[in-house]
Amino acid sequence: MTGPAAYDHTPAGERAAQEMLHLTGLVLAARTLAAGVTPTLEKLVSDTAAVGSAYFQLESLDLAYRVRAATGEMPATAGMEAIAAHGLPVDTPLLQALRAGAPLFVDDTRASAVTAGFPELGVASVAAAPVRASDGRLLGAFLMHTLSPHCWQPAEVALFTLVSGTVAALSGRLAAEEDARQTREAALRALGLMLEARDGETHGHTDRVTRLALRAAQSLGWAGDHLEALRWGAYLHDIGKIAIPDAVLLKPGRLTDEEWATMRSHVEAGERFARALAFLPPVALNVIQDHHEHWSGRGYPAGKQAERISVEGRLFALCDVYDALTSERPYKRAWTHEAAVAELRAQAGQQFDPELVEVVIQAAEGAGPEDAGRALLN
Repeated sequence: MTGPAAYDHTPAGERAAQEMLHLTGLVLAARTLAAGVTPTLEKLVSDTAAVGSAYFQLESLDLAYRVRAATGEMPATAGMEAIAAHGLPVDTPLLQALRAGAPLFVDDTRASAVTAGFPELGVASVAAAPVRASDGRLLGAFLMHTLSPHCWQPAEVALFTLVSGTVAALSGRLAAEEDARQTREAALRALGLMLEARDGETHGHTDRVTRLALRAAQSLGWAGDHLEALRWGAYLHDIGKIAIPDAVLLKPGRLTDEEWATMRSHVEAGERFARALAFLPPVALNVIQDHHEHWSGRGYPAGKQAERISVEGRLFALCDVYDALTSERPYKRAWTHEAAVAELRAQAGQQFDPELVEVVIQAAEGAGPEDAGRALLN
């Protein structure tokens, strides 16, 4: 008998159950799908004859199943390099066969129509298991392979069926959550860009200041959810300006005291809007409500001073001002990097947290286009 029922109460069976619980816990705790499934792929390679294993996930826009995580040895062929870059087409016979629902085990890919194309990739034997959404749709597949023909043994079949079956169900949920996060991310960035479309003087500001903030935060050791929340706050930092009348927001000259009070109200308006988005974490709200506060206590809207201002607000304020100084506006030319750096240093201990000034300056001096792109994606 194979499958979950094959595990007994012997020390070996108990050890297998404990390992399965450990893998399940890793998936449940994982922030990303890749982090969740990689330990499972590593176990498949370590406990079977497979030399490599990978998880493929459907990318609907590309009509392909792309590699989201992989471990072990992959064939050094042009075809495998293409798959690593572009994924498996949705009409791949093996993937079509997985729609039936059960894992597949092919001892010799040359002898089966379902593995057409795999011998040319350098894959000699393969096992595959489906990952499904709650409605039964095929979301992806676990694959493990050897580079020479191999007869999959009952213990290997049982392990692959158990591991892939359990983790596949959780991976489907994780994939759906990841898709929801990506949808939220795109929507929040779109809101920031919408404000830019209204306020032409800040074109490109949202993405630039977000990249700079992420780079500075990474140098401080921020990671994971903290970086994501900072990014979301950066997208929405000036969203309250949507409530500011054009006559004030787009006025080319100096604002009157009354108009300036109206302009300053964008922080409270932005905070109200952000709090209505119940999924926004506190770090994102910190950016929105604190990025106009000053270290000296002379900022707005609350007049917070020094470390009463959130660290996210203090960091982002520096990034926001640096980008404003180095960007061309209708009423001024762009400052040089050197002039902007001199101004930030002059305001250390007044407008800005003196310890964070040099952090942001170093981030601005080290941020090239490629680094900036990576920062947005992480």
